[in-house]
Amino acid sequence: MKTLVIGGTGMIGCHAATLLTERGHEVTIGARSAPGEESPVAGYPVLLGDYATGGLTEAELEPFDAVVFAAGQDVRHVKAEDADADFWAAYQSEGVPAFMARAKRAGVRRAVQVGSYYHMVRPDLAESNPYVRARQLADDRSRELADGDFNVSTLNPPSIVGTIPGRNARGFAKMLAWGRGELTAKVPDAAPPGGTNYMSARSLAEAIAGALENAEPGAAYLIGDENLSYRDYFQLVFDVSGGGRTLEEREESHPFLPDHMIVPGRGAVIRYEPDPAVVELLGYRRGDVRPMLEEMARAVVQ
Repeated sequence: MKTLVIGGTGMIGCHAATLLTERGHEVTIGARSAPGEESPVAGYPVLLGDYATGGLTEAELEPFDAVVFAAGQDVRHVKAEDADADFWAAYQSEGVPAFMARAKRAGVRRAVQVGSYYHMVRPDLAESNPYVRARQLADDRSRELADGDFNVSTLNPPSIVGTIPGRNARGFAKMLAWGRGELTAKVPDAAPPGGTNYMSARSLAEAIAGALENAEPGAAYLIGDENLSYRDYFQLVFDVSGGGRTLEEREESHPFLPDHMIVPGRGAVIRYEPDPAVVELLGYRRGDVRPMLEEMARAVVQ
């Protein structure tokens, strides 16, 4: 299957592209710039373009049997002052379904959009948060395109744990240094209150592959793995750092998880269990948060 992975230079896209290649797909990377030499997808065919500004045209999409869309901007990728209504429309509520419509007209038969879990577990947030509302519209409007010739589905995952070489890995290296006690002057040994569901990038890549094979046309799937408080998650980072230290929960903003990145608000807890039938249908592993962190720590140390 000739498969285009939009956002293939990013962390989720890289994991998806490499797994799909292992499973026999002929993968092309769709991105705004070519991957760096250290990237796991360096050397892959690349289709350059920005889906939100008219790039990745219908003609360019014609050679592909399937598309994975893993490029949607979120609150981690943009400064709060830049994320206005026009931005979320371009990169979510209008830009994503417009891209999916081009893929459908181009004759692409299967498409998977990687969305976000907020509107499925906290529908109220879609009424008050422009980002969540834009995500919901991108999900709904893309799936409305499904028919007998175009199988499009959405995966709505939680917070994703993973890394790739480059800037992403350097950020995790700083977290490990914090766990070893090397950043105590800048970062407190504490985590903000609240918590959420977490899932490894490896599990998400497996779910993407499963959706390409088995998803029902027009379906939206809430996926995830482990419910953790922010303190418990950061404690796992401390544990894999080898520092042998313990942190506490503290009612204050945190450099590694600032308030603007906590969509439901500091102190909120999002807990849920994915439907076992969905886990089986998509074929992704669970219990992979700590193993993923351990693997990330080994990679950074090397």
